[in-house]
Amino acid sequence: MATLTAKTTKQAPARNGRPAPELIFGDLWEYDPAPETADPKLLKRYELFINGKFVAPRSKKYFDSINPANEQKLAEIALAGAADVDAAYQAAHAAQRDVWGKLPGRERAKFLYRIARLLQDRAREFAVAETMDGGKPIKESRDFDIPMAAAHFFYHAGWADKLEYVAPGRRALPLGVVGQVIPWNFPMLMLAWKIAPALAMGNCVVIKPAETTSITALKFADLLQTAGLPPGVVNIVTGAGETGAAVTTHPIAAKVAFTGSTEVGKLIMRSLAGSGKKMTMELGGKAANIIFDDAPIDQAVEGIVNGIFFNQGHVCCAGSRLLVHEPVADTVIAKLRNRLRVLRVGDPMDKNTDLGAINSRQQLDNITELVNSGISEGAKMFQPPCRLPSKGFYFRPTIFTEVTQSHRIAREEIFGPVVSILTFRTVEEAVEKANNTPYGLSAGVWTDKGSRILKMSTELKAGVVWANTYNKFDPTSPFGGYKESGFGREGGRQGLLDYAKLV
Repeated sequence: MATLTAKTTKQAPARNGRPAPELIFGDLWEYDPAPETADPKLLKRYELFINGKFVAPRSKKYFDSINPANEQKLAEIALAGAADVDAAYQAAHAAQRDVWGKLPGRERAKFLYRIARLLQDRAREFAVAETMDGGKPIKESRDFDIPMAAAHFFYHAGWADKLEYVAPGRRALPLGVVGQVIPWNFPMLMLAWKIAPALAMGNCVVIKPAETTSITALKFADLLQTAGLPPGVVNIVTGAGETGAAVTTHPIAAKVAFTGSTEVGKLIMRSLAGSGKKMTMELGGKAANIIFDDAPIDQAVEGIVNGIFFNQGHVCCAGSRLLVHEPVADTVIAKLRNRLRVLRVGDPMDKNTDLGAINSRQQLDNITELVNSGISEGAKMFQPPCRLPSKGFYFRPTIFTEVTQSHRIAREEIFGPVVSILTFRTVEEAVEKANNTPYGLSAGVWTDKGSRILKMSTELKAGVVWANTYNKFDPTSPFGGYKESGFGREGGRQGLLDYAKLV
């Protein structure tokens, strides 16, 4: 009988100065492939969804949706022009005026509950489609994205007949028709974040998904038909920047909700200045994940990994700046390097995969350019040895040490699996470094002291501060940022109020 033994033993500095042994098994054995086999039920071509029907774009133009894991074409997606967007708004306006705006809240709730249950019924199908279209690991689509999307519809269905309690002493009325533009990193979840509160409040929607991840939104349109949602309540138009501009600037839109980059958010705000349209903006981030010397180190290391490598770092609130207390910096870095050595990068459809494919060639080039800038500016890079697939867009998990606040990798949003490590000596220094950014979306604090957590949560200029955890979301909890990370909230009562007119 063959006996397997660990190939190497790494020594990580311990808090008391004595070495702490780390057992590393390396590549003693390989996981068997565990591919997800559910049928995503993809069509060869997807049309626009306007007034409850799938319709061809008036331009007759289509663009390809590519699987980033293997660069193969998945489907053709309709390219909406200004005339298509106008038709969508006209349908939404008529539906809001004649049908949806007149329905009692309890009737709207029935549709939202039906949508949530249908999404649960088809969860596996949607998860596979999400992974194929976006590149994220199937276990993330299966265990987080789709269940959380359904949870948002369930939550807002519960609010639909209780709107008199949203703002005590005032009446909450629908705004009318809402224009929404969502990003490519969480296609179904962002769709749920936008559509569910809008519908619960009595609004109708024209929504544009990202051009690289439109498939699940159009599959969702099929689900809406099954749910019997009245025509025109939700309209889905697909395309790139010009389509998005048509959605955000249309005169019928009473509100514009955008999730995406700060640069595009600024363009939208300039174009809408003086229009009187209500806006919510959920933009970029450069979050600080702060580790104190009394933190549970092993738990914190898992939080670091989850904070930056979840969804390949394609997360606006990713903990891309790691601030470590100097007394434990060597220990944290050593443990983090060991943890990176066992992360599995590869086929997103394999249930063993930790990091899937980067969403697009353009995003891979952006990540590569910023990483190269970190090297050229003198930071020290570590990447674990791992075999990347020969086809597709992949990037190794990366950590940088010897980083200063002037490095581009410490200032700019990379939106990839790259973390920059800085150190601090005092609480005041940690706060100053964490706040030294134009962004203010999120932060994480790891410490054993409750008083320190409370102090940090009040002094960190971030919309969300996690304590001894990271990337925890719930439909009942509002999410949003400060400064160049945007304004407005999504989720919870606060997110519902952003879709209401109070009288």
